[in-house]
Amino acid sequence: MGNLKNVVIALVTPLPSILFYLSFLNHYYQNGNSTSSALWTWCLHHPLLLANAFFFVNVNLLFWVIGLLQSSHWMIDLYWTVIPVLLVHYYATHPLAQYDWWRSRVVILMTWAWSMRLSHNYFRRERWQWVSGRTGDLQICAISMARTGVAVCVCGIVVAYHADTELHNFVTRNDKLKGLGMPIVPNLDKGLWRYSRHPNYFGEQLWWWGLVIFGWNLGHGWTFVGSLINSMCLAYVTILVENRMLKQDYRAEAYRLYQKTTSVWIPWFKSSPAGGKDKNT
Repeated sequence: MGNLKNVVIALVTPLPSILFYLSFLNHYYQNGNSTSSALWTWCLHHPLLLANAFFFVNVNLLFWVIGLLQSSHWMIDLYWTVIPVLLVHYYATHPLAQYDWWRSRVVILMTWAWSMRLSHNYFRRERWQWVSGRTGDLQICAISMARTGVAVCVCGIVVAYHADTELHNFVTRNDKLKGLGMPIVPNLDKGLWRYSRHPNYFGEQLWWWGLVIFGWNLGHGWTFVGSLINSMCLAYVTILVENRMLKQDYRAEAYRLYQKTTSVWIPWFKSSPAGGKDKNT
């Protein structure tokens, strides 16, 4: 029953914003610019502010109220994977949207792939429960930048998914060992985790900075601000995660050694505890 209730809440929460936007689109396509409504006119000419208004209502208000009622803010974790998908469709369907059709479809497809990867990892971790210039050389450069953005975003999705899968398998194996009364492995240092302490975070950052390449290519260099804030937040989360690892007695010593020999985010060769590259890498 609790699962069903949370499913209903998750589906209903974004509906006010979605229905409002659909009403706006319906009004626009029936009347065009000939409208006496100040509200619809504002929605038409301020797409970025409208998107932020939706975010404020859904995240800052509705999910805050839900968190208070449930005494837990766990549900917003799922929506971090859904919000970008909603936003990319919002910008693609806004009446003032101007874009290259193929590039737009590529970005939408990659955003869906990113969201499905992150959502899959979320539910897998929760054991599938609902709880807790324009011509000549400039044109060639633009095409190259777009391809670079695609490559970076795709690499980010692949790296993050592979790292999350390795982490999930590691946790699952430890759970089985614990259930059998056998010693568990204190630290994951195989696969991508041999070269980075947080390869999943590295993949996530590749995704967001790949989107900046798209924005920069279209003359919207200011989009780097969002990715920068995201990186700063994830850097803070990294500190919290590592401090938590060091507080666990059974893995503290192994993790301190891991910190000395392994790069934080960007995958790199291992170094020896005393400095210098590890001969075994």
